[in-house]
Amino acid sequence: MRKIKYKKGRKVQPSQIEYTGIYTDKETELQLFVYDEKDVVEFQEVSVENFFKTKSNTQNNWLNIHGLTNVDLIKNLTEGLNLNSLIVSDIVNISRGTSLDELDDTLFFSIKSILPSENNETITIEQISFLLQEGLIVSFQEKRGDFFTHIRERLRTNTGIVRKKKVDYLLYLLLDAIIENFYITIDSKEDKIEELLASSKTSDSPMIMQDIEKAREVFQMLKRALIPLKDALFTIKTIKDDDELDCIEPSNFVFFGRLHQKTLELLEQIEYDMNSLESASNFFYTAQGHRMNEVMKILTVISSIFMPLTFIAGIYGMNFDNLPELHWKYSYFFVLGLMFLIVLSMIYYFKKKKWF
Repeated sequence: MRKIKYKKGRKVQPSQIEYTGIYTDKETELQLFVYDEKDVVEFQEVSVENFFKTKSNTQNNWLNIHGLTNVDLIKNLTEGLNLNSLIVSDIVNISRGTSLDELDDTLFFSIKSILPSENNETITIEQISFLLQEGLIVSFQEKRGDFFTHIRERLRTNTGIVRKKKVDYLLYLLLDAIIENFYITIDSKEDKIEELLASSKTSDSPMIMQDIEKAREVFQMLKRALIPLKDALFTIKTIKDDDELDCIEPSNFVFFGRLHQKTLELLEQIEYDMNSLESASNFFYTAQGHRMNEVMKILTVISSIFMPLTFIAGIYGMNFDNLPELHWKYSYFFVLGLMFLIVLSMIYYFKKKKWF
């Protein structure tokens, strides 16, 4: 049976700011990319102080943070960016759902990334947050992962248009990579749905219903993660219409529209898969009911056959002296033959009526 690896974060007091996730052994590390169309420079293991000294005011900056255990470091970073310290709580408190906030000249985006494990037996959930300002994007990951490896390579090799665009396009690529994880997760679970559909038609094991419920829980979780993401991306469309945020270029809103369309497609696929699970569940119960009807039909036929035999045996089992056949020489064989003839006649009649 597949299990869902989903550990909720610890609950803390509103005034208390600390990392509530499960990756408490991951140290906080900073990686910085400074790039433009002509050049890219990569800095590993930078400090907050070095970041503010190194970041460029004329180029694009991507600060990627792995590990959220060092809350003081994140506080110093947000203070240096002139952000309210309460934003730190939204970054390190992973129990909160997907959210999108406009903070003066800053766009804050928090999203859940969902992926199957290597053995495809469990599902892991990681919260990833983004801060977007003019010329700067900061991404916060709970741990090191390969979600954005291909994006880093595109920056290093100047593949595509990422270095020609501003950081809002980079945000689009990062969000797109996370949404792709939903496709991967759904695709990995659809094989299980096919197995359950086949098993529901051939097996009467109650474990099938347990597996169906487990799969339904997975898709419900995916749906809960996608709906607020869809709403957040729709909000970006509203931002475009209101023209309130300068850190996203008007020409790049079309890319976020594509992401919104992808979430709609994912939700449609999830609904389809959940309907398939419902069909598997209904078919299993229908098959169970059919099997039970077949069993009851056989038992009813057997009972019907033995009713006249029991009646005859009851009559000749009475202890009366004046039974006419009691002292007849061939009565035993006559009664046995009569019983046998009745059984054959009833079987022939039931077969002719196609009752079994």
